Amino acid sequence: MSVHLANYKSEGLKQSNLIKKILWYYTNIIIFKTGLFPFYKFKIILLKLFGAKIGKNIIIKPCINIKFPWNLMIGDNVWIGENVWIDNLTLITIGNNVCISQGAMLINGNHNYKSVNFDLMLLPIIIENGVWICAKSIVNGGVTVGENAVLLTGSVANKSLEANSIFQGVPALKVRDRIFNQ
Repeated sequence: MSVHLANYKSEGLKQSNLIKKILWYYTNIIIFKTGLFPFYKFKIILLKLFGAKIGKNIIIKPCINIKFPWNLMIGDNVWIGENVWIDNLTLITIGNNVCISQGAMLINGNHNYKSVNFDLMLLPIIIENGVWICAKSIVNGGVTVGENAVLLTGSVANKSLEANSIFQGVPALKVRDRIFNQ
């Protein structure tokens, strides 16, 4: 047995308007993926025009990549750091008071390595309120990051993360409870 990529089909990937996809592709390159436009309010307007649902008080730093804004929901008081990659082939939901630090990746498209056709698998990501996704960490499809959880630097979440907990490693494992100072 071997993989036969000639038979690959992107089944399950919502086919949106081709013109919309092309317009977003160039908008993403010119405005979002560059450091030339640090104006996050303008970026928020563009994301909303392309169908993203965005809350209040959002900071979007330079040099980020967003695959499809129409598959993105962001709550209030959210910080998205430099070089964040949001590869949202299907819905990614980000709650309120969330920090996604530099170089983090949210990836909800993957492939079935057991299939000779390398079938596309799409699973949503849910990041609940108060979460911190630290620098260079990865959240994969099908993961819910529980309220107030922390995914430490360079860690990979392949499974849902328990609320009020701190996770570290590859794969991410709980290392302790998250306790706030009063």
